[in-house]
Amino acid sequence: MASRVHQPLENAEFDFILAMTDGPVLAYFCGTWPKVVKLCKEMDAVVEEVAGAYAGRLTVVRADMTRCPGPTKRYDVTGAPSVVLIRSGEVAAVDTGPMDQVGLREFLDANL
Repeated sequence: MASRVHQPLENAEFDFILAMTDGPVLAYFCGTWPKVVKLCKEMDAVVEEVAGAYAGRLTVVRADMTRCPGPTKRYDVTGAPSVVLIRSGEVAAVDTGPMDQVGLREFLDANL
């Protein structure tokens, strides 16, 4: 089965995905540096599962903070893993740190 999580390789691709999306976007920011790589790999599976469960309700984007520094700075993301819920280009909610599936669902249900 194909992934439901968009994985832009650069700032322009991230911005294109947001521009082409009508509804809310869950931007999941991950890092590749040694201190966070394990946490982010664990969150990858959680984000993928939640993307499937919320398909049709929101678009999910996984942004590598190194490859997409523009959105990282624009949404004031300072740590990984972080999730930012975006509506009409504006931040609706933010959470930083690892989450399990229940925690991510609670975050989304409280803010969608």
